[in-house]
Amino acid sequence: MTDFLHIPVIPLREAVLFPGVTSPIAAGRPGTLRAIEAAIKTDDKAVFVVSQRENTEDVTAELLYSMGTVATIGPMQRGPSGMRLLLNGANRGIALRYEEHDGYLVATVRAAEEMPPIDPEAPAFAALYRETRERAGELGRRAGMPKEAVQQFLAETKEPGRFADLVAGHLDLKPAAAQKLLEALSVEERVREVLLHIQRQIAVLDAQEDIKSQVQEELGDRQREMFLRQQLKAIQRELGEDAREDLDELRGKLEALDLPEIARKEVDRELSRLERMGPEGMEAQVIRTFLETVTELPWKARSEERLDIARASEILEEDHYALGDVKDRILEFLAVQLMRARSEPSGEPEPAAEAVPPMLEVIDEEGNVAPLEPLEAPSPTLAKDSVGRNPILLFVGPPGVGKTSVAQSIARAMGREYVRISLGGVRDEADIRGHRRTYVGAMPGRIIQGMKQAGTKNPVFLLDEVDKLGVSYQGDPAAALLEVLDPAQNDTFTDHYLGVPFDLSAVQFICTANFLQNIPIPLQDRMEVVEFAGYTEGEKLEIARRYLIPRQIKQAGLSDEQISFADEAVQTVVSRYTRESGVRQLEREIGRIARKVARRIAAEEVERTDVGAEQVGELLGRPKVHPEHAAPADQIGVATGMYYTPVGGDIMFVEASPMPGKGELVLTGQLGDVMKESARAAWSYARAHGGELFIEPKAFEQDVHIHVPAGAIPKDGPSAGLTMATALVSALSVRPARCDVAMTGEITLSGRVLPIGGVKEKVLGAVRAGIATIVLPKGNEADLEDLPEEIRKGLTLHLVSELGEALAHTLRGGEFREGKLRFPSPSEEGGGAPRQLRH
Repeated sequence: MTDFLHIPVIPLREAVLFPGVTSPIAAGRPGTLRAIEAAIKTDDKAVFVVSQRENTEDVTAELLYSMGTVATIGPMQRGPSGMRLLLNGANRGIALRYEEHDGYLVATVRAAEEMPPIDPEAPAFAALYRETRERAGELGRRAGMPKEAVQQFLAETKEPGRFADLVAGHLDLKPAAAQKLLEALSVEERVREVLLHIQRQIAVLDAQEDIKSQVQEELGDRQREMFLRQQLKAIQRELGEDAREDLDELRGKLEALDLPEIARKEVDRELSRLERMGPEGMEAQVIRTFLETVTELPWKARSEERLDIARASEILEEDHYALGDVKDRILEFLAVQLMRARSEPSGEPEPAAEAVPPMLEVIDEEGNVAPLEPLEAPSPTLAKDSVGRNPILLFVGPPGVGKTSVAQSIARAMGREYVRISLGGVRDEADIRGHRRTYVGAMPGRIIQGMKQAGTKNPVFLLDEVDKLGVSYQGDPAAALLEVLDPAQNDTFTDHYLGVPFDLSAVQFICTANFLQNIPIPLQDRMEVVEFAGYTEGEKLEIARRYLIPRQIKQAGLSDEQISFADEAVQTVVSRYTRESGVRQLEREIGRIARKVARRIAAEEVERTDVGAEQVGELLGRPKVHPEHAAPADQIGVATGMYYTPVGGDIMFVEASPMPGKGELVLTGQLGDVMKESARAAWSYARAHGGELFIEPKAFEQDVHIHVPAGAIPKDGPSAGLTMATALVSALSVRPARCDVAMTGEITLSGRVLPIGGVKEKVLGAVRAGIATIVLPKGNEADLEDLPEEIRKGLTLHLVSELGEALAHTLRGGEFREGKLRFPSPSEEGGGAPRQLRH
């Protein structure tokens, strides 16, 4: 090394490089990277490696020590965040000055001359050096280095100063201590300092082994897997620390709870177990989780109710349009809650005068006579509690009619918290009642989790899609709900995870379902059904105006100045692009229109779009729904019926066609068993009353084919009986059925017409198809009140109780007067009095 070197500087943070030691570093600071680039362009690739006094990002000359190591750059690897390279320490150097050059530091360095021992063979220094080598070998072996590696390390290095530098480079030293060793130019002093650090690290290893032996003696042959935790415990014990703060905090929370007596006993028992076993075991974690769950449950916390009927009515009207019957039922429910709250006594009732029971006597085994204590009278509060239960409401209706949102409005009107859980697809009883704590990963059921989420003991709790519960080998969730939804039992609901009763009597449970028949009868018996009917086209138009269009315009990032919807456009979307009882698909289609308009405005193609009926087709494409329309003319053997599905009502055509055969009845159109029976009943009625219906006897020698389009859609139900009878009689008597009349009703072999369901939806479907004359069973007269007033005014309704009366309205030329069915004979059709037939 020459007297002076001008070489780039590589500053190190929290590290020191010793001569003779090869060390990898990662460089990422711009100044360091520039220094490396400058050094590798030189022949010797020399750099001055020096440690920083403080761990800072920016490096200045004042922050660098003057003593460092002259090193050469070895292999290096570039990366996206900097470089990784090896530095080979060569000799000590002293920086005389630091200068900044092209964004990096350059040092003027001179060699630091070491001071060798005065007499290397002196006994004192020889003993010091030998002790250092032996202790260094011991430390290497105890630190886990292979014996061969330790021997090779000791054999290759004989010079004392170089040996001290190599050992110092492998010791776990603080930066200040390492820098002190680097600045020790006296070889004897350096060896002595290295020996001191070696002895300290050996002492640390001895202390660790003592702690390890203490733990092993405590554990023995058990719980080897908890070794590290027990080591920590022993260390804390040596330091005098006690990790009980969290446990004391948990105890404080539990003592502050107002728990029932049974729950208090269980909590105290589990807390005592936790304190005895300590917090490290796996079972302790299970107990702690259980106790934390108990502290998070609302045992006594309640929401302050606001039972204001006028305000509740405003909220329901604000959130929902139509649904008049549903709103009336909900307001009735809220009114009952209000009256019950007013009727509760403000203070404790005065005790009633009790009659003194006659004193009874009993003779014990020794012949002594003793009085018999009278039996206690039952508590008068039991009857009061059994009356004050919240009824369970079940909202039943097709999708998208507002069942879930009405439940939210009830919670808002009552001032209670709102919790919703979906039961669709739930197949495990443990989802409702929880898992027992003996299982790994046990947790409470959804009911208790919902109560924890609510934070109060009287929320509005919505059980959504209760008709879609499944059954599996893991149990029946519907059976688990029997206790939850029974007002007489749910005050002591026991979740398997809690293991103690939890009071659900203050919870207002509301369930929703699409199909009532899918709910088990015992579960239905515990709930009060509130039926949601589908919306009419007029109601959908108003809902779109009030709620759907503003919401979709906002979601599309538009404003009222950029887009508007005409009523004709909404009606077109309802009739040509949706087929539903609710409004979900309608909102999706409105959203599609809004997004397409937003795209045009964003592309600066237009500034504003007024969506009319014509623009709907341009934006949404060809119509997706093709509803049936009334037939253009009367036809023989074709009658117009009505049907109902969860997405609404519509009309259908029943076709009957005689053909040569043996008098058999052929049925097609994917008909269910009930519908096939209705067709056979109509066939039997026609054969039994053929003379009265002007059907030639030879007509029954033919085969009759009855078909109900569309053939790909399964159909079933008894309400098509009247339509099938009309089509069959029309085909056999060669009399046309009226195309402007729609009908529905179940028939019997004796010709009676029985009531059916879904009247509102069926009539609305017929009106939508352009038919204004409806034939209904007499028993459905009360259902006509469900029809909107504007619909009823435009209809001609015929309520019939006998098939003959119905045929008089459904077949062209028929009359029914004074209990008699009249059809003109072929000779009388041109004029004259009609022939009278008694039915």
